[in-house]
Amino acid sequence: MTMFIMSRSQMAREQISRLQKGFSAYAESEDLVRLIKREIEIMELPVICEETEIGYWFFPASPNQKH
Repeated sequence: MTMFIMSRSQMAREQISRLQKGFSAYAESEDLVRLIKREIEIMELPVICEETEIGYWFFPASPNQKH
């Protein structure tokens, strides 16, 4: 059985891609959350971030919604 290891930056790019397509994204590791938040800022994506006990949820937001 072959296992593939995906880098955190690749995982962050995939989550950002989901957000751009209008889907929610989830991350539980602080490293991944930090990378996703950085990309959201750079791209100025309208996103709502909710922190839960088990991780962070990112939801696409309309441009006039607070995030």
